[in-house]
Amino acid sequence: MPEVALVAALEREISPMVRNWKASQQEYSGRSFRFFEAGERVAVCGGIGPQAARQATEAVISLYKPSMVVSVGFVGALDHSLRVGQIFEPRLVIDAGDGSRTDTGGGSGVLVSFSSVAGPEQKARLASSYQANAVDMEAASVARGAEAHGLRFAAVKVVSDDASFEMPSMEPFIRRDGSFASGRFAFHAALRPWTWGTVFRLARNSAKAAQQLCEYLEKHEGNPTTVPVRSGSKK
Repeated sequence: MPEVALVAALEREISPMVRNWKASQQEYSGRSFRFFEAGERVAVCGGIGPQAARQATEAVISLYKPSMVVSVGFVGALDHSLRVGQIFEPRLVIDAGDGSRTDTGGGSGVLVSFSSVAGPEQKARLASSYQANAVDMEAASVARGAEAHGLRFAAVKVVSDDASFEMPSMEPFIRRDGSFASGRFAFHAALRPWTWGTVFRLARNSAKAAQQLCEYLEKHEGNPTTVPVRSGSKK
């Protein structure tokens, strides 16, 4: 059985790495998940948000019995020194919902998990409230799942949007199961030419971020937290 389970939100975050892995569709607790296996690692893409992340974590732990769970994927920068494509491996993961904290035992800096997509103003508030370097939506839930089963936890993230980036409206396109309605989003954006620049920039940044993340994970196969990663200093 795989030793390390990687939990991402969306397949596009890790597609450069898993495209040649063995893929399978399996049911767990009434929901279907797609898993990717290669050697000592298994990956699952659970969807956007804390609930989807927790469900995916429970599924991969139950079906594959790993010894370590790693939350991987995109983060938004809160620290203005962090740039798109930069790997961020936090020492501390904080759940903004209840204030709970998980020490990963490696890396440096603080990642805060927030319940919705954060724009520049919300990012500034999160940075001030938690002294955090980056924000995502899933890591704290993955951490909670790993802890519930007594497993090692780590987070390896990559910056997909900098601290000042104004995200397009995403919430209406996140389905209840955490999947993203990309077709509806594309149609919505196509009818709004004033958003094209932002959408194109987001797509370009996301592709760059995914490539950098996958190269890092492949380099550190088996133990993605072997090499500490500088998080940048708060400004």
